Amino acid sequence: LFNEVVPREIGFINELLTKKSLREIIGNVLKVTGTAKTARFLDDIKNLGYGMAFRGGLSFNLDDVIIPDEKEIFVTDGYAQVDEVMDSYNMGVITNNERYNQIIDVWTHTNARLTTTLMKQLSTDKQGFNPVYMMLDSGARGSKEQIRQLSGMRGLMAKPQKSGSTTSEIIENPILSNFKEGLSVLEYFISTHGARKGLADTALKTADAGYLTRRLVDVSQDVIINESDCGTLRGLVASAIKKSEEVVETLYERILGRTTVHDVYHPLTGELVIESGDEITEDIAKVIEDSPIEQVEIRSVLTCESKKGVCAKCYGRNLATGKMGQMGEAVGVIAARSIGEPGKQLTLRTFHVGGTASNITSESNVVSKYDGIAEIEELRMVPSPDQGPGKKADIVIGRLAELRVVDENTGISLTTHTIPYGSRLFIKNGDKVKKGDLICEWDPYNALIISEVSGKVNFENVIEGITFREESDEQTGFKEKVIVETRDRTKNPLIKILDTKGEQVKSYNLPVGAHIAVTENDKVSAGEILVKIPRAVGKSGDITGGLPRVTELFEARNPSNPAVVSEIDGEVEFGKIKRGNREIIITSKAGEVKKYLVPLSKQILVQENDYVRAGIPLSDGAITP
Repeated sequence: LFNEVVPREIGFINELLTKKSLREIIGNVLKVTGTAKTARFLDDIKNLGYGMAFRGGLSFNLDDVIIPDEKEIFVTDGYAQVDEVMDSYNMGVITNNERYNQIIDVWTHTNARLTTTLMKQLSTDKQGFNPVYMMLDSGARGSKEQIRQLSGMRGLMAKPQKSGSTTSEIIENPILSNFKEGLSVLEYFISTHGARKGLADTALKTADAGYLTRRLVDVSQDVIINESDCGTLRGLVASAIKKSEEVVETLYERILGRTTVHDVYHPLTGELVIESGDEITEDIAKVIEDSPIEQVEIRSVLTCESKKGVCAKCYGRNLATGKMGQMGEAVGVIAARSIGEPGKQLTLRTFHVGGTASNITSESNVVSKYDGIAEIEELRMVPSPDQGPGKKADIVIGRLAELRVVDENTGISLTTHTIPYGSRLFIKNGDKVKKGDLICEWDPYNALIISEVSGKVNFENVIEGITFREESDEQTGFKEKVIVETRDRTKNPLIKILDTKGEQVKSYNLPVGAHIAVTENDKVSAGEILVKIPRAVGKSGDITGGLPRVTELFEARNPSNPAVVSEIDGEVEFGKIKRGNREIIITSKAGEVKKYLVPLSKQILVQENDYVRAGIPLSDGAITP
């Protein structure tokens, strides 16, 4: 049927046709046969589609919306976990903030588990001819999110917030019903929050989007392809984009149709895959993708050296025609338009999620994905104080620890992870790791300050009512000291660790908002937690946050509380306090010295004598673009 309309030159196509594969086929037809035939082909597809939709009459019935049987098990499971969290909260083991974050985590996980089970069941129902699944799978209508709401659970909802507050909080009671079972009155009421929020957002944001497009076109209208090759030797390194180990965009997609800077050799056979300055075609990109090559340096418009405009080699393939860019094409305006259009949809949020908060569950451990040998760089650690039998762990106290898992035979690094400060590391440098081994874990809810030495605790400038206040939890009566911002700029709260003679071995600055976990004159051993700083993990990943951030990037304006970033590699030492700012001095090995001033209210992310690399933030905050 479909193959009757496919042009002769292509040959027989035998695969499941979804929106995506159809796109590839059409692109292929265009390449092989040219525009005239493709136009005829497209018309034929259209007629075929309408005819079949008319004859097939796809519709779905209430019974086609399947509710997995495991749903109840998952929900009771969720409730059990929530009870556990509440118990430890009532005993005073965790703070209210932690309790909230953990509960949100539990429901997000429950929801995710339910969705995967649901998708499995839907895809096997009626040998994959369940109408709801067919619509979803072909890419015609509907998204996983929507099906989840129809027959899974609606999940967590965003709270209506006062205008001006940036974080949309999440209501911790999830909506357990779905649209097939029907919502209870209370659940329906909670749902209205989400719906109302969507409508209000839409009305406010249309103007922003149009304005953004206008500004972009204004800036980029003189970016035109002016020459075929500018002869630059610079480029950008492209590698696959990963979001916590899940590949968002493969290397193949990123380098296809671009031009390489260097010759690329196959690492195992050593043969030349592509010469420098050649276009990476589909076949070459496939070869590179299948080889162990992780990254390729490609020419980019950002590094182009044309005097006016850009050159065709740096621009690469024009996606509209599938050929390299031609002279005189106004690529700048094309780019501006291409960003402006989805920008409009981002703000209107025409993706129907209906205000359900899709929460980002934060990772709290690193598990090896491959077999290989672990190599750890820049590692400083102390043995963990509370070692139970069978759990030998070390506490990492360096901030630059990087773990590579390396293939035993070839020595090619398969994956890299940063190991965060304060995590418990279960392996040693040079160990063999197997797939699925737990490498390290950390507390996702708190940033920690950890003692690197053993000794006696001594507070300095920790004064009630001035630099800290006692907060007690109403339910548990558990008291803790929380550092507050002080008006008196000379008093800077510190924790000192003294040795047996009473001399200071190490001192730690206390940032605002830190919860102190030790008391004066406590004896601590290396690796013990001195201070917890709660992190906000339960930020709901809301697309509406997208546009203002995008505009911020384009205008390259500095964020409201920027991080202080080191410009050179070197050793850190702390200087004096000047006008409420702490001085950080960085000395490179070559003897170059840079001084930075960080406000005392900020958390300083480096400790005395740490070695930092350029571009590493010294304090918390947003990094300036």
